[in-house]
Amino acid sequence: MEFFDPISYAVPFFIILMIAEGVALKLRGIDGYDVKDTFFSLAMGIGSLVVKIVFGAAVSYAAHSWVYSHRLIENVPVNWWTILICFVLYDLAYYWQHRFGHEYRWFWASHVNHHSSQRYNLSTALRQTWTGTIALTFIFGLPIALFGFPPEMIFFVAAWNLLYQFWIHTELVDRMGPLEWIFNTPSHHRVHHATNPRYLDSNYAGTLIIWDRMFGTFSPEVAEDPPRYGIGKNLETNNLLIVAFHEWIAMVKDLKTARSLRDVYGYMFRTPGWTPDGSRMTTKKAKANWKRKQERLKAQESVSPSGEDDPAAKAVEPAE
Repeated sequence: MEFFDPISYAVPFFIILMIAEGVALKLRGIDGYDVKDTFFSLAMGIGSLVVKIVFGAAVSYAAHSWVYSHRLIENVPVNWWTILICFVLYDLAYYWQHRFGHEYRWFWASHVNHHSSQRYNLSTALRQTWTGTIALTFIFGLPIALFGFPPEMIFFVAAWNLLYQFWIHTELVDRMGPLEWIFNTPSHHRVHHATNPRYLDSNYAGTLIIWDRMFGTFSPEVAEDPPRYGIGKNLETNNLLIVAFHEWIAMVKDLKTARSLRDVYGYMFRTPGWTPDGSRMTTKKAKANWKRKQERLKAQESVSPSGEDDPAAKAVEPAE
């Protein structure tokens, strides 16, 4: 079988579907697209493609080829079922790549670009990083090459995985019933892009949402708490380079203040927002604060009609 890059064939359909989505949103009276925001998304997508062509693909292919030369299984056949197995293995690897991209600042510095839009539409899917190779995100696929799957097959299924994720960046599609138990859907991915405390650190899946269900990171979309998009400190800039590199720049600024190797390590490899004195807000803190607030509200609701405190409510009231 001759492998190819399906994304290169899909570009015209990306454009057609974005236009169709924009028209559909307008007909519903929703201002779903913004010229500046869409420009940044498209520019990031084009830049990512250029970086991939110039050196990103070569570096990743070289690494996969070297690991493949030490493979554990010889002569893996190329047929539909081995491609399917490779796809599932890659989707699992993608889950962990994506999760690390949120939980560790080094990877977040590369991935944050994808979340920097305050809109959620098909153009957001194209807002891809320029620095994935620098962040070494390709290492998550190396174990698949070690098993014995050739790099060409891994890149083939990776492209289909990324292509699948294009259509889930929309607010036009609501819930999808039983499919949502297995597959990543627009509803699941809206949760992932949301900044609401309820939804933080959730739904890292690429194609199969089963990984989030298995590893405890699944969160459903709640109608009473519609997703709000963006990042902790949204970017207000007309500079494309700031959009592309702002977190790397922030990391360098933090490193200049480091007073020990512990600080250096923390600023580079601990959770985004980490500081030696714990003064900044992290997603875990924000989510914990939200949970405490929900517990307080629930305790207040359990107060008896007579006005006397319910002992059960006191039991769950968190200490401040």
